[in-house]
Order: sequence, then structure tokens, then C-alpha cells
Amino acid sequence: MLHRIGSACGRLIWLLNGRLRRVTERNLSLLLTQESAETRQRLVREVLRETGKSMTEVAIVWSGSPQRALDLVREVRGQTHLDAALASGRGLIIAAPHLGCWELLNYWLAERMPLSIAYRQPQRPRFEPLLLRARGALNVEQVRAEGTGVRALYRRLNAGGVVGILPDQRPKRGEGEFAPFFGIPAMTMVLLPRLARHTGATVLFSFAERLADGAGFRVHLLPAPEGIADPDLAVACAALNRGVEDCARIAFTQYQWTYKRYSIQPPGRANPYAVGADDEE
Repeated sequence: MLHRIGSACGRLIWLLNGRLRRVTERNLSLLLTQESAETRQRLVREVLRETGKSMTEVAIVWSGSPQRALDLVREVRGQTHLDAALASGRGLIIAAPHLGCWELLNYWLAERMPLSIAYRQPQRPRFEPLLLRARGALNVEQVRAEGTGVRALYRRLNAGGVVGILPDQRPKRGEGEFAPFFGIPAMTMVLLPRLARHTGATVLFSFAERLADGAGFRVHLLPAPEGIADPDLAVACAALNRGVEDCARIAFTQYQWTYKRYSIQPPGRANPYAVGADDEE
């Protein structure tokens, strides 16, 4: 029922033709240059329907009963990668892109192991207590990805613990490294590669794929691409983005294409979301 309501919300977002639709159209026009305009528009509509589902399904995930939400996980793919990483005792970084239901993934991981998650303060600080309360239902340690919080992440990993990070949050200019994301330069976080390099932790990518017709979710665990801990940050960040791409290709329309991922560009390249930008920028 919630996914049907969410899908209807996505259709409304399409009809209103506001910012979410325009950003999605721009992103897909940048990425899918070989596809016809009709194919891109069909995918935009699908992305917006999935976006609507992501908004309504939190009523279950944040209902106050984590087990109720966890009962919706129907399948796990890549469990052996997780088992091997935990058995190694080296520390583990879970890179969880904005794909599918990342809030449910948080619960699924926290049920199985002590977990610290790094987060960035929301643009509207008044929402921070709500997020901390909702995400902390299973006693997850939540750490701001700044200052003393980052040092806490290093300590956790050096002690063999598990840290979860959203790898595709766009850092501010000067706080990240440009690396290709689906072939387009994107400002990319350096925190995860640095954590991996300096602690020797294993990195796995993971997401909870939304199944059709409200059937539940499928958790995926994928090994990180080669080079994610390379001392050359350009190499490491390129590997990081390849890991996000590997996940997004599995459930393309469930990725957060409503996000201005490419708004910061290298010198000489225009912001592709600027008014009047054409499809060739």
C-alpha cells in the first residue's frame, strides 16, 4: 500500500514538473547520451516513482519497530563477502550509496554487528534529532563526519569494528577530489579512501533493493573495486565511484538521480544544472 501511494506521489512529481523532475531529466540526459529522448523520459518517470516509494516506505522503517521492517528483507546476495570480512578482524567499511532503502540497510547491518555510521548534519539542523532518534532504534553509534567524529571512526576501525558511510555525498569544493562518475567529473569524498588506506579495513558496498509490487527488499553486498585504498586519491576516488556505479547498475531507477551530483565541476566546465545549460555541457 505504501509503495502504491509512493508511486502515485512520483507521478504527481512528474506532472508538477518541478525541481526533482528537472534535475532527474538533466542527470539522465548527461549519462544516457546514446538513448532516445523517449527512453530517457520513460526512465525519468520510473525514477520519480521510485523516489516517491522511498518517501512513503519510511513509515514502516521508522515505525519504532525495527523487527517489523527487518521482516521485509526477503533475500541477501553476497553474504559470503560480509562473513569473510568480519572473520578477518581487520575492520570493515560498509559503503552504502543513496540507492534503494538505505535506512532499512542500516537496521539490517545493526542487527548483526555493532555499527558506527558517519553522517553529515542536515541542511535544516532542526531535523537532526529526528534522524538520530530514527536511525538509533538498534543502538547504532552515530558520528558526525567531522573533527572528533572522524577520529572516532579511525579508532573503531583500528579496533576491528564496522563503520557505515554514504559514499556518494558530494563534499564542498576543496574538501574532495574530482573523479569520474558514469564518465562525468564529480566532486567525490576522500574520507572513505583515507579510512581504508590508514586502517587496512575491508570495504564492501551494500544496498537494499526495493522489490516490485511491495514484495519487500533484497540486500546486496559487493566487494570494492581495486584501488579504493590507493595512496593516490585520484585513483582511490575513481575506484570509489566505480563501486557506486556497480550498485546503481543493478537497480538503476532506484538511485537518487534527483540529486545534483555534478553541480561542482573542474575549472573551465560549466555547472550542468545552471539555467540555460544545454545537453552537451
